[in-house]
Amino acid sequence: MIITAGSSQATVEDPIRGKTAAMIEEQKKQRAEEIKHRIFEIKDLDRSKLTKSDRRALRRELKDLKKEAKISTGVVIIIILLLALLLILVL
Repeated sequence: MIITAGSSQATVEDPIRGKTAAMIEEQKKQRAEEIKHRIFEIKDLDRSKLTKSDRRALRRELKDLKKEAKISTGVVIIIILLLALLLILVL
């Protein structure tokens, strides 16, 4: 039997980018507020009573939230820069 490794492997897509790319500006702002609220909830949480796996899950959630917030902020900055460039070119 011959086993071949073809290029039929599916490309791994970042689920966070896919989720934020489909949002409009209002949804992105609302999601940013939700992220900020959730981060404050996690920081106020008494982690001494959590199990090791629960603390690990919270750490993973925080990393994902921060990554999503960074992507949302980056998209807004890019849009503002493009609008400024367009304005400069029109004038």
